[in-house]
This record gives sequence, structure tokens and C-alpha cells, in this order.
Amino acid sequence: MFSLGWEEGGAAWGCRRRLWDWEEEMIGEFRRLLDNFVVQTDVSDRWQWRPDTVSGYIVRGAYHILAEQVQHIGDGIGELVWHKHVPLKVSILAWQLLRDRLPTKNNLLRRGIIHPTTKYCVTGCGNDETTPHLFFHCNTLGALWQHIRHWLGVYGADPYSVNDHFLQFTYALGSSRTRRSFLQLLWLVGVWILWTERNNRLFNNVQNSAVQLLEKVKFNSLWWLKANNITFALGTQRWWSDPLLCLGID
Repeated sequence: MFSLGWEEGGAAWGCRRRLWDWEEEMIGEFRRLLDNFVVQTDVSDRWQWRPDTVSGYIVRGAYHILAEQVQHIGDGIGELVWHKHVPLKVSILAWQLLRDRLPTKNNLLRRGIIHPTTKYCVTGCGNDETTPHLFFHCNTLGALWQHIRHWLGVYGADPYSVNDHFLQFTYALGSSRTRRSFLQLLWLVGVWILWTERNNRLFNNVQNSAVQLLEKVKFNSLWWLKANNITFALGTQRWWSDPLLCLGID
């Protein structure tokens, strides 16, 4: 890349296809990181895995580091992020969410990737697109959580903190392990549906109401459970009306 030229307009940044706007922004950020980087022909250059300078980088070592970081997010949260009935990509999204590492507009603005005039919530509500606002307090998207609670027959408010929201929602039906596991799954489904909706509104100009998002939560939760050979107490047609009874935990 250095020999091709990694300055602005250099051949190192040539691509075989036309890039999306968000991809061009990421390349711009990458290029700025290299602005002050100089390669010297008489100096040895190499990558070094700092967490383990003896054995070097291995996937297992990187996984252990990530797992340890998850444990430090908050009491009881690290063990709840990874769920056996949830696709891995969803658990990874939740891990990023709990650490506020998702590319929300507020985070992109802090990194100098977007202009301040584009920092507002994708729903057009006029608020900054911060992580707590986007997922829990936006009048349009955040309403999904009340719909989920109504579906389950429970009540509650949405805390401001992402970690607090996760823990409060997970224990909404008590401390029973089975109930916590189910609510954990629903929380993971909820944040996945909301992030997908945000991206659809931003990039595809496609919008769904909170009621339509609830239907997606019902469908995905049932799909993920059935994919793991879960035996329901009743037929799946009851899932839309009484999921707790279907799982035998009512």
C-alpha cells in the first residue's frame, strides 16, 4: 500500500466496485490514521500481539481477552450476553451495545467521521442518536419495549443506562433461571430488531411501526427457539398470544 501511495487519491485506495457512503467514511478514517505513519527501508517493521508477546496472536487468546472484558461490563451481565439459542452475530451486537461500541451517529461524530448536522436520530424525532436514545428512549423505536412487556403481561419503565435496562428486563419475571433465560433471549431479539430497523431506515428508506417490530420479535424468538429443538408445551399457534404458557413457565 505504501508503494502504491496511501495519500488521499493514492492508488492504494482503489476499489473494484463503487463504495457505499459509510464505507467511504471508514476508508477516510483509515487513511487519516496513516497520515503520519512513515515506512523506512532500513528499519525492520512487523506486527506484534501485545497481550502475548511470547506465543503471539492466536484466536483462542483473543477470545479469552474479549470474554474477560465482557465480565467487566457489569455484575451478572457478562454471563448473559452469550445465549445458546441466539445466533452468534446477535450476541456480538449485544456485546458491542453494552460497551457502547456500535456505530451510532453520536459515536461516529465523536470520531470525526460525520458532520454535526447529521447527528440526529434516524426517526426524525430531533434528538441526538445516542445509544440509550436509539434503543430505549426514542418515542418511535423505544416503544417496542412496552409492546414486548404488554405481550408478556409485565410492566416496567426503561432505565437510561443500557446495562441497567438489560438487567431490569432480564429479571422482570423473577429470578428463576428459566424465566431469566427467556427474557434474556427476548432482550437480545429486541436490540437486534431495533438495530436492523435503524439501518433499514438509514440506508434503505424502509420503515416499520413499533407494532410491526413486535411481530418481528415474536417471529424471530420463535424461530430461534425452534431451531434449537425446543419442545413447546402447546402448539406454536399460541406463541403470539401466550409465549410463557407455550414454554411451560407461566
